[in-house]
Amino acid sequence: MVVGVVGSGAMGAGIAQVAAMAGHSVVLFDSNAAALEKAKNNLTATLNKLQEKGKINNATEIIGRFSFAAEMGAFKDCGLIIEAIVERLDVKKAVFSELEKIVNADCVLATNTSSLSVTSIAAACTKADRVMGLHFFNPAPLMALVEIIPAVQTEPSLIPLAKELMLKWGKAPVITKDTPGFIVNRVARPFYGEAIRIYEEGIADIATIDWALTELGGFRMGPFTLTDYIGHDVNYVVTETVFSSFFFDPRYKPSFSQKRLLEAGWLGRKTGRGFYNYAEGAVMPEPNKDTALGQQIVDRVVAMLINEAVEALHLNIASAADLELAMTKGVNYPKGLLQWCDELGAEEVLDTLDQLYNDYHEDRYRASVLLRKAVNEKKKFI
Repeated sequence: MVVGVVGSGAMGAGIAQVAAMAGHSVVLFDSNAAALEKAKNNLTATLNKLQEKGKINNATEIIGRFSFAAEMGAFKDCGLIIEAIVERLDVKKAVFSELEKIVNADCVLATNTSSLSVTSIAAACTKADRVMGLHFFNPAPLMALVEIIPAVQTEPSLIPLAKELMLKWGKAPVITKDTPGFIVNRVARPFYGEAIRIYEEGIADIATIDWALTELGGFRMGPFTLTDYIGHDVNYVVTETVFSSFFFDPRYKPSFSQKRLLEAGWLGRKTGRGFYNYAEGAVMPEPNKDTALGQQIVDRVVAMLINEAVEALHLNIASAADLELAMTKGVNYPKGLLQWCDELGAEEVLDTLDQLYNDYHEDRYRASVLLRKAVNEKKKFI
């Protein structure tokens, strides 16, 4: 099967690399000739470097599987096309409408969107039943997780086929409903949002919160370090998109602190300034390593994350197994959130949430009914 990829940026080129390394002929398209040439050079250099390191022994063969196209007509023989362009619904819909005029009737069209409605994108096509979401994580060649998102219109038989294909590509596929943020970008929101809330309330500074969640919580990166790494132009926009898509549910409410960074152009590492200052000679702030304070921070953030995962399970967004796999493989959490709940005890998590709700009387702290049921019925999730 020939695989097509729309967009030769970091994500598109990464997906193209994965497909080519899995043995497919790949057509990589970009209307920007300079971007396409850059992707070609980067892919060649990357594959040669992998061979030098002994990770592959056929770089020339893999490079030979690529075709680089500036015209969409090159997609006419593809069996699968994955779109990986700007996160704008109007642009994606226009691309899918154009693709449908070129490809054969059996070609599957997939979007790599991280937060937009796959159903809305599919609606741009006359044959909407062949459209689905395949959400890879950046960098695609290294990150195992792929979220498979059927639209309302997607032909059901395509889902197991997509899962089988992703397994052949060496990925860890999960199946999720077409709801805002899917699994990872929905369940992970409190990691950023609640951490920023703790900072805005003056309970702890950013260095202390990052220290607590890495050293005591076991997360690979603290939320402020991570958002600086992702870029506030990306992370904040996803938060805002999820918030509005959920009809302004306060659980997903964005923060003014992060919005101001975006407005200032302080996007994180790529601009040299975000929550932290990355300028040469800048001194990084020291955390307050008060274990009691740190544990309070961890308990609050983890309780919110667990509640979000339990609520996703309650609403059948994904299976328990896929929820666990998504959070460990997609954002490298130290353990699955449902397992974490079982280890802490659902009653302890519920007590934390109920105390927050009693203190704030804000709907963002409402506990999932499934969590409350688990306590009442003394059930575990895993």
